[in-house]
Amino acid sequence: MIRLPEPIAFEWDDGNRDKSWDKHGVSSSEAEEVFFDPHKRQFPDPKHSQGERRGILVGKTRQGRLLFVVYTIRSKRIRIISARDLNKSREVDLYEKAP
Repeated sequence: MIRLPEPIAFEWDDGNRDKSWDKHGVSSSEAEEVFFDPHKRQFPDPKHSQGERRGILVGKTRQGRLLFVVYTIRSKRIRIISARDLNKSREVDLYEKAP
């Protein structure tokens, strides 16, 4: 699991910022909100961590939208790689049924 930096700061690649919006309708500010969800769940993403360690964060936005966010840490900043809605029942369970 990746340890989140304190204070939380974000860095966006322009292509990824647009990709999350274009493909999934998730704005950069909405994707960032899940990092402040007190009930968020964090998981490693070893399958996609060849060049750098990646993590998965599942959490709610202020509007109650459940998001699945893939990220890495670069220079003490959170770099969001992708963000989308939770759309599979097993992913929703990651958030709702976790201790």
